[in-house]
Amino acid sequence: MTHPARVDKRSRKAWPGAATFAPAWAKAVAGTSYVPMTQAELEQRLLELTLRLAGALGHEPINLWTGYEIGADLVAAHLTSAEGLGRTVEVVELRLLRDLGLLTEEARDRLARLLGALATGYARAIRDRTLDEQETIRRAALVARDQAERALRVSEARFRYQATHDPLTGLPNRALFTERLAGMFSDQLGGGQRVGLCFIDLDGFKAINDSLGHHIGDQLLVAIAGRLGDRICSHLVARMGGDEFVVLVEDSSCVDDIIKVADAALAAIAEPVRIAGHELSVSGSIGIVERPAAGTEPNDIMRAADITLHWAKAAGKGRWALYDQDRDEQEVARYALSAAMPAALERGDFYLEYQPLVALRDGALLGVEALVRWRHPELGVLPPDVFVGIAEETGLIVRMGRTILEAACTEAVRWTAAGAPYVSVNLAVRQVRDPRFVADVTGVLERTGLPPSRLQLEITESAIMSRDDEPVCALRQLADIGVRMAIDDFGTGYSNLSYLRTLPVHGLKIDGSFVHGLGADEPTTDEPILATLVSLAHTLGLTVTAEGVENARQADRLRTIGCDAGQGWYFGAPGPAALACALRP
Repeated sequence: MTHPARVDKRSRKAWPGAATFAPAWAKAVAGTSYVPMTQAELEQRLLELTLRLAGALGHEPINLWTGYEIGADLVAAHLTSAEGLGRTVEVVELRLLRDLGLLTEEARDRLARLLGALATGYARAIRDRTLDEQETIRRAALVARDQAERALRVSEARFRYQATHDPLTGLPNRALFTERLAGMFSDQLGGGQRVGLCFIDLDGFKAINDSLGHHIGDQLLVAIAGRLGDRICSHLVARMGGDEFVVLVEDSSCVDDIIKVADAALAAIAEPVRIAGHELSVSGSIGIVERPAAGTEPNDIMRAADITLHWAKAAGKGRWALYDQDRDEQEVARYALSAAMPAALERGDFYLEYQPLVALRDGALLGVEALVRWRHPELGVLPPDVFVGIAEETGLIVRMGRTILEAACTEAVRWTAAGAPYVSVNLAVRQVRDPRFVADVTGVLERTGLPPSRLQLEITESAIMSRDDEPVCALRQLADIGVRMAIDDFGTGYSNLSYLRTLPVHGLKIDGSFVHGLGADEPTTDEPILATLVSLAHTLGLTVTAEGVENARQADRLRTIGCDAGQGWYFGAPGPAALACALRP
């Protein structure tokens, strides 16, 4: 008998009917499964299996293992569908014994047993193949998941880096700085930990950016960022945006630690940088904050650093400034007053008090100075030195000055007696520079009916002594129609008496700081200085009024020096117009 595992020429000769059965088998199973071979190749493969079946049928004793193997070989040949197995069993039962010439009951019995073994082998092979494929899929899934997780970690790391670092300089950005700063104020922090911050802004960077282009400005930022990162490598250095950087000093021990960092930053920034043939130099301004972490929040420290940076800028740039809570509170209060001022003007919360200007020779009332007050709903009555500076900074002084002038002139018209005093009103530089200034003053005089000679306008000498002709021209137009002009707080500015010859002024008001020392037990230089000022002013045809006269000794000395008029608490405190005018003889 032929060995079931071998198919040779002798087997082919022994079973010639196999050559007829194999094509029929191939035709029966065609299309039931995807088989990666041609029809001819499939027929050749099934011929081999047919010869092995024939050999198993004739083997004594019957070798059922061949049936198992043939079932497994069918699966190996990719004939794996249930339909393919069914057609195989069907065609084998119907044709194999006939084509092989084995039409006996014994052969039929043997064939049935072989088909059972074939089906069993087929099923086991399918199961094993399925398990192998499942294991392959599982392993592939594990590998894919591992690769995906590694790729995700790499992607997340890359994304986090991009999200937390500045694309231009490579420094940590605002997001990472904010995260680190917030971490310092978490609940896990000990109560004694301190935090320090340097908020840096480049001085003169905009000029470089505008004149040489943004590409040069970007290279400059990269160079400075590199220096800051190298010189202050032990602390977090971040770019906040534009030309702003920040240094976070975690767990500082004292203010000196932060000052050393600020000095190192200023030195790094100040070094010239050569870019594209240009040697560029900038400086830096730095706001410094250092405080305990407990009892504060990230927003508080950032606000403090931002404010302090502006202090450094205002102080001249190229330096650092240290946060001062008292100064901050004062500025907050100034801002609150600035915000409340427009509504206060609308409500009429500003009003005037009047202080007499008295002739030192005989005590006659020459005029009264109108002094503005603010009746604040929460803070009470505020003097002008609290809010006038704020009004000048915001530009509201023009509107306020117009209101004050109107009120003062309206009040002065009521003083109709013979020799009625003039009213003196202070001017700010922004008022005089306003294009409508002359028209505003003349308009008020026309509406109120006050003679121009009974209005005196006071302006500080630092404003009128400027080389800008605009204020002088405006004042000269008013002087030409008879309005009196006086220089206020004289002696505290330039004191250029020779320049006074060309100015449209009628008088000087000497600052009270010169009057304070008059009549003192110990001799001072105030009296000879005053005597000189009075003499020179009289030579120029100007009258002189001394401010801040508080006692009789001061009044006597001023009278002896030849001063024309005095103003101060000795002659009368600021008050209602009726009280001030009651001092007239």
